[in-house]
Parts: sequence; structure tokens; C-alpha cells
Amino acid sequence: MVMICCSCVSSKQAWLYTSFKEPANEGLRLMYSYDAKHWAYFDHIFLKPLAGRDKIMRDPSMIKDKDGVYHLVWTTEWKNSNGFGYASSKDLIHWSEEKYIPVMQQETTTVNVWAPEWFYNDVDDSYMIVWASTIPYRFDKGIEDEFNNHRLYYTTTKDFTHFSPAKLFFDPGFSAIDATIVKRNNKDYVLVFKDNTRNERDIKVAFGETPVGPFSNISKPITAGFTEGPTTVHVKDEWLIYFDAYRNQDFEAVKTKDFITFTDATKEISVPQGHKHGTILTVTKADIKKIQRSLKHIDSTQIQ
Repeated sequence: MVMICCSCVSSKQAWLYTSFKEPANEGLRLMYSYDAKHWAYFDHIFLKPLAGRDKIMRDPSMIKDKDGVYHLVWTTEWKNSNGFGYASSKDLIHWSEEKYIPVMQQETTTVNVWAPEWFYNDVDDSYMIVWASTIPYRFDKGIEDEFNNHRLYYTTTKDFTHFSPAKLFFDPGFSAIDATIVKRNNKDYVLVFKDNTRNERDIKVAFGETPVGPFSNISKPITAGFTEGPTTVHVKDEWLIYFDAYRNQDFEAVKTKDFITFTDATKEISVPQGHKHGTILTVTKADIKKIQRSLKHIDSTQIQ
């Protein structure tokens, strides 16, 4: 899901991977890695979901702003929802009050708001959130049910308080969910998303000249079927695309240098069992150590 870019792996670099576990009522979990391939996890619930009617947290997406503040968004309901959850933190231990952001309130027949995903738009110095929603009888549905026919929408913010009115982001002519944006070669953008039609349910890519598209030249599937929740990480001269192979109840990955040719990289990665898809963001080893120290302090306080 969130675009991560780095020209090389430095000795100070590390990564966080947001996740959750079914049935999604516990809250935010975090995994960490020092090579972007092998992941361990903190045995801790970092944020219990309180926003929204169902009080669940699915598809958590996190970004770190220029001031070092973490911002989290997530899915709060399967259906009958017009918004997503939002909270922020300076240290991932202490969080702001959770908010429900009703980004689709102007569309009264909206069925759902799924998988909100952060992206920093350096063109206008704003933060984008892209998600999938179904508005029945709005688009061609093909073989899909009217209430399971998704398109991608987006909003922008510069202060994490005011969000622009939702706009249509991507209509490929079929149901699409789980989108992440990648800035490639400092000149164009790649949209990695799930084709959610019943005969596909796989991951594809499309290309655009700006962060808001239009995106075109949709690829053939880059994964097998029953895959979703892509997130990307750039290591040295390759991009790794992680995804949730939900039929196999496991994570898999492909790698690419150009988003045209893809190679299976599943044997190169390891993700703890039971974690579900979120997003990867670049941090430092010092950030990881700080989190570990904070959790030890919490544990020792509880024991006392």
C-alpha cells in the first residue's frame, strides 16, 4: 500500500509494517525489519480501535510527516460506512483522540469506505488518502453485484485537520480496491491496485504522469488470484511488492526494477504468521530501539 523509496540500504535504516489480526477488533499491530525482507513483530497492541460504529481496525496505513509525527488511517466497517478512522502519535505509544472522517458523506448511497492509504504528494506538498468505495448504479458493473462494484477515491490534507472533498481517483472500468501509489524514477507514478472482479481478484499496475493521474496502460496480473493489500518498498535498485495471499493465509512478494517485468520473491521474505496487510514505511534503527524501550517500560510498570 504506501510508497517507500530509498536509493540504498543505510546502516541506520529500518522499516515498520502496519498490520492487524482477524477478527480485526484488537487494533494496530506493528512489525519491523532491518533489511525490508525479514520481519519480526512487537507483541503489543499499539492502538485499540474506537472510531466508527463497529470499532474494528482493518487495513491500517501509516505515514510519518516532516515533523516526525505518525499519522494512521484505517477501515472502520465492512459496510454501511462513509468514512475511515484517523489518529496521530509522536512516539506510537501515546495517541491523539481517534476521529471518524466521513469523507463520503456527500454520497448518501455509499456502501463502504475500504483501505484508506496515505501518499505524500511532493508536487503540491500535501498528503493524499486513497480508498475504495461502492456507489450502487454509478458505474458499469460487469459481473459484479451493484453493491460490490468499487472505484477508487481520494482526499488531500496539509494539516491533518481539514480534508478536501472526495474526488474520483481511478475508474478502470471494473471494480478496483487496495491502491498504493509509487513515485518512480522521480518522473512518473505507478498505481498498484487490486482488480476485485470475481474472475480476477489479483494485483495489477497502471501508470500516470502525476500523483492524481490519470492512470492508464493497465498491466496484466502481476500476481496469482486471491491476492490483495499490496505495499511497496524500494531497496537498492529493486522494488519489492508485498501482498496478502489470503487464500493461502500467507504473505507473498514479487520484485521489479521497472514495473514492467516482475519476478517472484516470496522465498526471499518472511512475515510472522497471522498478520494481515497494512503498509510499510521507512524509519531508523533508533526509532525501533526507542519503541522497544518504551514497551519494556510499559511491561515493567504493569508488573509493579
